[in-house]
Amino acid sequence: MNSDQVKGAAKDAIGKVQKEAGKMVGSKEQEAKGAAKQVEGKTQKGIGNVKEAIKDASKK
Repeated sequence: MNSDQVKGAAKDAIGKVQKEAGKMVGSKEQEAKGAAKQVEGKTQKGIGNVKEAIKDASKK
């Protein structure tokens, strides 16, 4: 596991919490910010997955 995977998973989780908190208080702005943070986290995690796949493939 590399740092992009860890940071991406953390951003995804934080975004999910922020999105749900926005729903609870009725803030569309916070919901949108949370959703954007989730997308950012999933993207970063995906980049980390690609890096790991390349690293694993180069070992073979």
